[in-house]
Amino acid sequence: MSLTLRTTLGCTEAVIADDGGLKQFYHVADIMSQFLKVNFSNKEDDFDTIDWEFKFKGHNLTLHYNIYNGISIFPTKTRDALNKDNKAVVELAGVLETKLFNEGQRNIA
Repeated sequence: MSLTLRTTLGCTEAVIADDGGLKQFYHVADIMSQFLKVNFSNKEDDFDTIDWEFKFKGHNLTLHYNIYNGISIFPTKTRDALNKDNKAVVELAGVLETKLFNEGQRNIA
């Protein structure tokens, strides 16, 4: 797994997996719940998109899944995001990247 940061939404978006599927989305959500004690609040599940809002260190963020664009995290306010919200996205993505990379290492024979 390699982390990609982009700003096309007007904020920092951390792409966790640009080709990630629904199973991987739920795996990332599970890691966030179990290891980071994140509680997901406003959950919007549509035909091709899922947006689950949560707080991370006081910042309102969204875990996003789309069948075309994969899995990402971004500030819930997107264009109105503060710099500290963008930094929280980068911090969280780094933690997830380390966790997912370490899982991949354990699965190698």
